[in-house]
Amino acid sequence: MEEEEKGKIIIKKYPNRRLYDTKKSAYVTLKEVAELIKGGYEVEVIDVKTGEDVTAFILTQIILEQTRKNSSFLPVSLLHLIIRYGENVLSEFFEKYLELTIKNYLAYKSAVDEQFRNWLELGMDLSTIGQKAILNLFPKKPFDFSPRTVKQEEKDKEEK
Repeated sequence: MEEEEKGKIIIKKYPNRRLYDTKKSAYVTLKEVAELIKGGYEVEVIDVKTGEDVTAFILTQIILEQTRKNSSFLPVSLLHLIIRYGENVLSEFFEKYLELTIKNYLAYKSAVDEQFRNWLELGMDLSTIGQKAILNLFPKKPFDFSPRTVKQEEKDKEEK
């Protein structure tokens, strides 16, 4: 299931680097802005002094803060490429392909999670399903997948 978008929140960025959430009418931290985004909200950050949209800058700042806490987010070799080839070459890649790739991954992951959840709700044991499928393929039971003891083997031979 894809997370529903809850709406857009306008954040005002003041010259003293403080961020003001216009919905809550309160100052917020970068961490709180990140929590809003994780909660499904879109944010737009406007510099009060210039009127410029600085959303990308603030979101990048959030990612950098998270990276600093978690050691590394992007491989050093990729960071070198970003610096070496600059914004022009990589901006198209990030705008078109990376976003689409991440969205597709999340949709696929969600579908697989939902299917797995359905299997669990039905109470199906995957090994039992596999055994039934193999038995349907080979009705004469050439392979017995259940654990057996020597006594069970002898009993089966006597019955034949």
